[in-house]
Amino acid sequence: MDKKRVIASAVVFLILAVLVYLQYRHWQSFDWGTFWGEIHRIKKVHVLHAIALVYSAYVLRAVRWKIFLKPVRPNVRTIELVPPMVIGFTGLALLGRAGEFIRPYLVARRTELSFSSQLAVWAVERTFDVGAFAVLIALAIFLPSALQSIPHPEYYRQFRDAGFLLILGVTVAAAVAVLISRSGEVIAQWIESRFSHLSSGFGHRLAQRVREFGTGLNTIHGPLSLLWLTLLSLAIWYVTALAYKEVTHSYGVDALEIPLAQLLILMGASMAGSMLQLPAVGGGSQMATIATLSSVFDVPPEMAASCGILLWLVTFAGVVPLGLALAHHERLSLRKLSEESHRAEEKELGSPPAA
Repeated sequence: MDKKRVIASAVVFLILAVLVYLQYRHWQSFDWGTFWGEIHRIKKVHVLHAIALVYSAYVLRAVRWKIFLKPVRPNVRTIELVPPMVIGFTGLALLGRAGEFIRPYLVARRTELSFSSQLAVWAVERTFDVGAFAVLIALAIFLPSALQSIPHPEYYRQFRDAGFLLILGVTVAAAVAVLISRSGEVIAQWIESRFSHLSSGFGHRLAQRVREFGTGLNTIHGPLSLLWLTLLSLAIWYVTALAYKEVTHSYGVDALEIPLAQLLILMGASMAGSMLQLPAVGGGSQMATIATLSSVFDVPPEMAASCGILLWLVTFAGVVPLGLALAHHERLSLRKLSEESHRAEEKELGSPPAA
């Protein structure tokens, strides 16, 4: 692990330690006996259903990536892309941000395409993910009796405003994507000249990112392809929401019988909290979910803690056993893949041209 990652991990650890301490002070009457009792009451069949749903989302991601590859690799099969998806998310779960490029790196190796082309697909894929989640949030906001019926209606305005900001951000991102698809090289050259005076080749690297994103957008061939990518993205997040529902309903108590539309709040909290994650441990995701269950849905602290941890284990860490098995079968080392993918990324970005 390089110096930057050590410093970043130390900062995240300190922030999480402060948050844990504040949560502990808030829950001074936390009953560990009740906490373990909540774990024993979980209905395992619901958890198994949730895991199956999470795994099906990885298959949908493979189908979506296949559509991105269709212009250059029309004969690639979905089954060939499932292992890179699973192994990639396993690397992300165990290594944190250090494992985020494993998926495009493995796809590039498997399909004999350039890493930069698959890094471009990865960037566009993330845009579809954010857009799909924004659409579901919009539906939850505007559907009657969806978010308005949460136990604390005073939070509704805050969630609505946050949803509007997300929708606005996605709209702006979509407009930028259209501009890049039409004039990507012109924009990249402007960025490169505008920021060329900054140190470390920042302008060149940012311009290369714009070019990569434009390359990824070029993999969307026609309205039908765009429609399928959109529907698959919505399906991925809807299936994930169903997995959340299976986990919360596995406790069999009224406090966790949360409607599907309101579970999007939990998903959003988990995604926001994941910005403060320690490799293989998590932290931010669990804490954000637990805090939301407790403060927004009035779930008792012990049950909120149990459910928050279980949600993280199922939706984020549940891929690890299968991912490690596939990596072992293919004789792959996650740490080595992480290092190779980051070296490849640095090579693809290259150095700024000499003045």
